[in-house]
Parts: sequence; C-alpha cells; structure tokens
Amino acid sequence: MSPSGQAGQRGTCESQSRALGSGQVLLCAVKSSGPKLVPFLATLCVYFVLWIPISNTSWFSALIKSLPVLSLGVFVLAHRPSRGHLPSYSHRILLGLLFSATGDAFLIWGDHGFFIHGMAAFGVAHLAYISAFGFWPLRPSLGLVFLAIGAGAYLVIYPCLTGSFIYTIGGYVLVLGVMAWRGTARALGAGYARWWLRLAAVGAWFFMVSDLILAVDRFCFPLAYSRSAIMSTYYVAQLFIALSVVGRSEGDLLWKRKH
Repeated sequence: MSPSGQAGQRGTCESQSRALGSGQVLLCAVKSSGPKLVPFLATLCVYFVLWIPISNTSWFSALIKSLPVLSLGVFVLAHRPSRGHLPSYSHRILLGLLFSATGDAFLIWGDHGFFIHGMAAFGVAHLAYISAFGFWPLRPSLGLVFLAIGAGAYLVIYPCLTGSFIYTIGGYVLVLGVMAWRGTARALGAGYARWWLRLAAVGAWFFMVSDLILAVDRFCFPLAYSRSAIMSTYYVAQLFIALSVVGRSEGDLLWKRKH
C-alpha cells in the first residue's frame, strides 16, 4: 500500500472513530497495519522452512534467526505517525527489539560460551520494554502475583543450576517478571490504546512461557519438540509486543478525539 493509501486508511479510521465502537476502530487500524507485517511473516516462514540445525553455528543461521525480530523493528519504524517522529513508546519498543535480535545472534553460539551474552542482551531488551510500559498505574498487588510466578519458575529450575547461573538466572527471572507485570498493569488502564497494550501483555506472558521452556530444556532435561515450542512462543511474544506501538502512534490519537 502506498503512503498516501495508508494515510487514507488512517484518515478513514479517524473519521469514523466517533461513530464506531472501540473494537471496530481497532479492526480498522489492524487492516491499515497488516501490510506492514509482510516482512515479518516472510522472514518467519524462511526461518521455519530452513530450520537450520542448532549445530550449524554460522553467521547465516544467526541472521536467519534474527531477521523476524529485525523485521518487527522495521514495522515499528514504518508505523510512526505521519509527522515522521517516532513516539517515545515506539522508540523504546524498537530498542527492545534490537537488543532481542542481538540476543538471538548470541544464542546461536550459546554452547560456545555466549549464552550469558545472549541472556544479558535479552535482559536489556526487557528493561527497554519496562521503560516503555512505565510504572503507572502501579498495581502492586499484580506485581506480587508475577513475583510469585517468577519465584515458582525459578524454584523449578534452581536444582539444575550451577555456578554463576544460580545468580544470573535469578536476576533474569526478576527482570522478566517485572516486564510482564508492567505490561499487564499498563494493559488494564483505560483508553483506546488498551486494546493494543493487551497484546503487549499477552506477548509478555508468551515470553515467560518461552523462556521457561528454554531454561528447563537447557539446564534440567531435554524436552520433546522444545525448539519448536521455544521459537514459536518467542516470535508470538515479540509480534504482540511490537503490535502495541499501533495504539501509541494511532490509537491514542483516535481515543482522544473521541472524547
């Protein structure tokens, strides 16, 4: 779709925002954003079709693994408002995606001493997501729920950990839990963007599932079809988090104009 066509679609959604319900306006915005996801879907298909063996530690395999997330970064850039300025929320989500792609590359060589580097990159990515989600509304009771979930997950894998991983995995679980807490708390807020931020919250939950499967498979015992489960939940997580920028670049404006 041409830029003028995309602008027209946005204009249609905007002009109808007074007459349509939030769900219908959301569907309208989805239709305008769908074509921008083509690079992600294409690179995702390439990854699963090639299915390069884990033993193939090459720059090519690192690129193929990272491309879907990098494509989501392109989606974020392509979804900036017509003024051309990337909103602060979108900028931080983009930063998280870039560090995630870096982590993907490091994990290709995870068995060659770079697992900790990949984990650090993903830790920074989660901090970027936390910064994007913010700390309002705080909802501390929800934080306690995710603290309990994180503690439970850590206790599951704790007997399998040795050396520095006892502490680094614990720190990573804490950061991941905070990210899921903030994403969920933000999604419970009012406004049109809530519909998109709900995707970010679900994405955070998928991230927790993906990382738990990875941790059990790597540190405790092999799981059947673990790679398929890890990568499918991981890419869904990143997709949903990236989609939340739609609510910040377009959705908030639509909601404000409705009220």
